[in-house]
Amino acid sequence: MMGIRMPHFDDAGQQHSLDEIRRKEEEELIKILSVKHNLPYVDLSGVSLENDAIALVKEEAARRALMGVFGFENKQEKKVSVALFSPNSPEAQEVLRDLESRGYRPVVYMAARSGLARVWDRYKDLSLASRTDAGVLDISGEEVARLAKELTTTTSIRELLGNTISQKGIHQVSKVLEIILSGAISIGASDIHIEPEEESVHIRYRLDGVLQNLAQIDHKTYKLVLSRLKLLSGLKLNVNADTQDGRFSIKLGDVDIEIRTSVLPSAYGEGVVMRILNPASIELSLDDMGIEPGLLKILLHEIEKPNGMILTTGPTGSGKTTTLYAFLRKVYSPEIKIITIEDPIEYHLPGISQTQVNETSNYTFLSGLRAALRQDPDVIMVGEIRDGETAKIAVNASLTGHLVLSTLHTNNAAGTIPRLVDLGVNPKVIGSSLSVAIAQRLLRRLCSSCKKEEEPTSEERAIIEHILIGVGRKKEGAPTIGKICRPVGCDTCNNTGYKGRVGIYEAIRMDEKLEQLIAENPSEREIVATSEDQGILTMSEDGIVKVLAGMTSLEELSRTIDLEAP
Repeated sequence: MMGIRMPHFDDAGQQHSLDEIRRKEEEELIKILSVKHNLPYVDLSGVSLENDAIALVKEEAARRALMGVFGFENKQEKKVSVALFSPNSPEAQEVLRDLESRGYRPVVYMAARSGLARVWDRYKDLSLASRTDAGVLDISGEEVARLAKELTTTTSIRELLGNTISQKGIHQVSKVLEIILSGAISIGASDIHIEPEEESVHIRYRLDGVLQNLAQIDHKTYKLVLSRLKLLSGLKLNVNADTQDGRFSIKLGDVDIEIRTSVLPSAYGEGVVMRILNPASIELSLDDMGIEPGLLKILLHEIEKPNGMILTTGPTGSGKTTTLYAFLRKVYSPEIKIITIEDPIEYHLPGISQTQVNETSNYTFLSGLRAALRQDPDVIMVGEIRDGETAKIAVNASLTGHLVLSTLHTNNAAGTIPRLVDLGVNPKVIGSSLSVAIAQRLLRRLCSSCKKEEEPTSEERAIIEHILIGVGRKKEGAPTIGKICRPVGCDTCNNTGYKGRVGIYEAIRMDEKLEQLIAENPSEREIVATSEDQGILTMSEDGIVKVLAGMTSLEELSRTIDLEAP
């Protein structure tokens, strides 16, 4: 006898469907009510939540009032974004009054419960932070500014850090982080590296492109500092086996310094790198960047053209972004429209439409470039040409009345043309589109307070003489070999012997001879030989000129580029 097959009901699936229907109905109702109450509606499912904003209201009060603070409209003016389920709720009105009494200016939105639940869930992260010995939940900009004036050397930073760690108190962790950040900003570090090892945690600053040891701290202190840093950066405190990226800002006077935080799990804990984006570091003009006068004249001529493509090349940290920003500031005027596609936006430039690549929303260099061209720009800056499609569109844009600025990964200026061909760009159009290709590196400047002059060794003299032959062919009045300067080290340069950086550059300008050569699929060597009579120094030649001028050392030049001996 066959059994009767009973119908199968998916209770869980049905319940999920009903919940989804109710959620959508509630959202539609809140949208209607928001119009009635003359308040904007916010869908909190797609909004970035800021932990330090959420922490302004206790979880119990937020849940009772069916509300949540979810971000800052303007941190300096203490304008906070507040989402409410019902603006008529007495509990919600009480929380708003409390925020106002503490000097905050609530900007009110209406939101559905499902969105508010996402804010309430974030309190789990905040509860983890509150269980540490940490005190307040943010870094004092005023204190950082004060410390930055005091901490002028790595020695003073190291001493104050050691004294603070030895003290026990509720504000110890905030103080440690303030010292690390203040010191880095004061002495001009570009990055802070915090690296856990078996016995202790190492802190290093990147000064003028080279890492310098600062101090060591114990693992217990570091765990508390890491919790505070994650909270500031909007990262998850309960995630320690995955990479995370976040950011926060410090206001020093009228300047906003952005700190980009990257956390990476390692064998002995989570390592942290903080990148310091100080607007003062990119305020160099083209005239102040150390570009050889003849090359500078060529570049100024090329960026005045209404169309064409200028490409900068070089490894990470070679100053390509600074050069592109200097170009943008030079060409900017209220009469033209400039659009950038960057990954990420490192510094904000007034009067320029800057956009940022976002892979999750499919806004790539390629899609951004296509969209930018529909905005009728005069100048387009593409952060990097990574693929053939982007290269082709950038080339076409330069042929249709746009000035295109971008970067490309090659070792030298001559490598730009073969690289574009490898990316699928038609060699016949490269000559018409590419105006100039630049390669660059950054050298540390010798400290003017302690550098010393010495006679070069016989090996050094041979290298200098060999490179000066090329300089003599291209320039009148080539420098002669005399004494060269070497690093020493003093308090002014934190005992490194160097303070600040200067660029070395080379370039290839498109001319008739080069344009004819491109059709023959030339090698880099052939391109260099054909462009020899343009009179532009190579990076090694530019570097030797700067060594003989006492700007940098031969050791530093050798560290940065390969100097071929005769």
